Amino acid sequence: MTVFERIKILAKNRSKTIKQVTLDLGYSENYFYSLKSGKQPSAEKLKEIAEYFNVSVDYLLGRTENPNISSSKEDFSRLIKDEEENELLAAFRMESEDMTAEEKKKFNNSLKGMMKIAKGLLDDDTKWKD
Repeated sequence: MTVFERIKILAKNRSKTIKQVTLDLGYSENYFYSLKSGKQPSAEKLKEIAEYFNVSVDYLLGRTENPNISSSKEDFSRLIKDEEENELLAAFRMESEDMTAEEKKKFNNSLKGMMKIAKGLLDDDTKWKD
């Protein structure tokens, strides 16, 4: 089940239309329908939608069938990590959507190289001292 399908069910269970939910959240009129066509929501939007419906982000993403929000520290830490990963994935998709397969491969390899350099800089404290 897609994020859009879950949102549609949650709205129906609360006797709301998708349009009403869109207005309540202050999103553009066609936002949810863009999700229907495959667009991935940002971590921020996922969090807002989950809070609106009082469900977990994991439920919206289909990682669990349990819509209840977990209050354990471990689950909260995982949620934050997942949001960060979703933001990175969304950024990658936005930047690479008009690229050919070959360009995406080169772009991905460039990002991997930059991440290794950044990790090396973080690991070497001498680079950060005044």
